[in-house]
Amino acid sequence: MSSALTHILKNECPVCHKGKVFTDKNIFLNFSFPKMNEYCSHCNYKFQKEPGYFFGAMYVNYGLTVAQGIATYCIAQFFFEKNFDLRIIPIIAVVITLLTPFNLRFSRLAWIYMFKGYTS
Repeated sequence: MSSALTHILKNECPVCHKGKVFTDKNIFLNFSFPKMNEYCSHCNYKFQKEPGYFFGAMYVNYGLTVAQGIATYCIAQFFFEKNFDLRIIPIIAVVITLLTPFNLRFSRLAWIYMFKGYTS
């Protein structure tokens, strides 16, 4: 599992671990819409198997966003006196908005890795 996570964070092909899934080299600090390669440049593995293939990645993205929102709340609550202060909501919204480009790339990579054995 940790090996797969390392390859996901490095934006590597799930089959050969040499080609890149996204045209961007860095999946962390990129605020543009992700551009994916259609095939791996090294092993010619097709990343998008069929139309609508990445609809399932939205569920991964949703779970990741909820976890980040809860983690942000847990950290931010220590900086306020009341147990639930409404000023925490904009903080959570800013964190989630800033992490959206990373979440989109990470969820697609995780989806590809979950179904890498699937052939069309």
